[in-house]
Amino acid sequence: MALAKARAVARSIPEGRPTAVLGADTEVVLDGQLMGKPRDAAHARLILEALRGRVHEVITGVAVVGVGTAEKDATAAVSSRVRMRGYSDSEILAYIETGEPMDKAGAYAVQGIGSRLVAEVEGCLSNVIGLPLSTTRRLLARWGIHGRPDSR
Repeated sequence: MALAKARAVARSIPEGRPTAVLGADTEVVLDGQLMGKPRDAAHARLILEALRGRVHEVITGVAVVGVGTAEKDATAAVSSRVRMRGYSDSEILAYIETGEPMDKAGAYAVQGIGSRLVAEVEGCLSNVIGLPLSTTRRLLARWGIHGRPDSR
């Protein structure tokens, strides 16, 4: 999905100076099933009930696609494990009322209010947020794109 997103954007950019397009897509997987994003509040509740007290995987695919270059696409996938707390039904409803779960894979945002539902993250936290930063930096470096040095 990340590669498809990046390719779609790359096709829309007029050729000129070389450009790279970054695409990413995050999925929450429980027992081999993609949980997806909730369609509505009732679906969000079902997802959060299924995740409650359980461990699931968060997998983010990252792709870099060139525009106006002969470079090949670069892709990677990062997986993290997340253990959810045994939160109550009233906590689920209160969280859904915030609106935060509605455009989130797995119906929660670990970087927001949804962090209250998470007991533990094993692996890359930025992956669970939706973009594994160290992996993204490595892919971009293959294209000669480097971030600014840390100013600390």
